[in-house]
Amino acid sequence: MTTREFVTFRICDQMFGVSVSEIHDVFRPAAMTPVPLSGPEIAGVLNLRGRIVTAIDARSRLGLPPSTKSRTCQRLAIGVERYGESFGLIIDEIGDVVRLEESELEQNPVNLDATWSGVSRGVYRLEDRLLVIMDIDRMLAGLGAEDAAAAA
Repeated sequence: MTTREFVTFRICDQMFGVSVSEIHDVFRPAAMTPVPLSGPEIAGVLNLRGRIVTAIDARSRLGLPPSTKSRTCQRLAIGVERYGESFGLIIDEIGDVVRLEESELEQNPVNLDATWSGVSRGVYRLEDRLLVIMDIDRMLAGLGAEDAAAAA
């Protein structure tokens, strides 16, 4: 049996997972600079250890309402590299690293929200919840190098 490790995180009330190998860092986005004329999913850009990172608001990207948490509550981001650029996907909460059997990955259920299905590689049915495995390429679709370079 082949297992894979996933970093889990929460956006709204849904648990998502991304392969550990795709995540470069987990960080608290600070001192974000707004990007004029960018789409609502671009929360801004920031400097993370000398790299310019485009911060993507996952809630906005998924068509979800803004968080109701207090502004003083620290947001988290998972850092990924795509298209030769650095991105930080702003999430609500980080979870655990889980190890799951590849053979147990299922296709998206027909009743899974269409937006979530559009960014999903499949799902794992865990004891108490559904874990949606996020496809980072689909999540960042439309934010290729030319868009990221324009944002930076």
